[in-house]
Amino acid sequence: MSEDIGFAVIDSERSERTGYPEVVYCAGKSVEQAQAIIVKMRERGIPVLATRADSPLARLIQSRFPEAAYDEISRVLTIGAVQEPRTGLVSVVCAGTSDLYAAREALLTAQFFGSNATLISDVGVAGVHRLFARLDEIKKARVVVVAAGMEGALPSVVAGLVSVPVIALPTSVGYGASFGGLSALLGMLNSCSPGVAVVNIDNGFGAGYLANQINRAR
Repeated sequence: MSEDIGFAVIDSERSERTGYPEVVYCAGKSVEQAQAIIVKMRERGIPVLATRADSPLARLIQSRFPEAAYDEISRVLTIGAVQEPRTGLVSVVCAGTSDLYAAREALLTAQFFGSNATLISDVGVAGVHRLFARLDEIKKARVVVVAAGMEGALPSVVAGLVSVPVIALPTSVGYGASFGGLSALLGMLNSCSPGVAVVNIDNGFGAGYLANQINRAR
């Protein structure tokens, strides 16, 4: 059943069709609109994952739902989670601290939908020895998300070292010629390492969602 609240239609049956509930993308919505959607979802018992949520919205939601969790780096707001047995492991690998906003969005998304997930940060190619020092941890995963900006080389390097799918997550981090993440995106699309899939620039949610689907596939 869908419920029309005037400016939005709540898709309360999405989890029955796809296995996962609707997600609230808060960018472009007013605080009042996002709040109304989240409240209606909770009234229907739907766990909430809200992406690109700003601090004023988070404070408002937490005043009504004290159990709500908010991550300021990724701007992810959650209330509850998909209740499934946690299996497997998603590793989210992050090139540098500047990429954490996208990496944490992927991490929290995968965790919300039922995956065990871990974050391995600051292992970019500028100091590639740091990657090798964490390689044993990364290899424990069923799927690896790799977030990087600049020239976006890290997913190719990781894919050449592991035997599982790699999801490349380009970020908009970099100097002028990075063109807001376009250089990283094109570099990842042109990866010479096989087994690399690419999501859009800064789409940590999409990377985490896909990683969870791969991780939980039977």
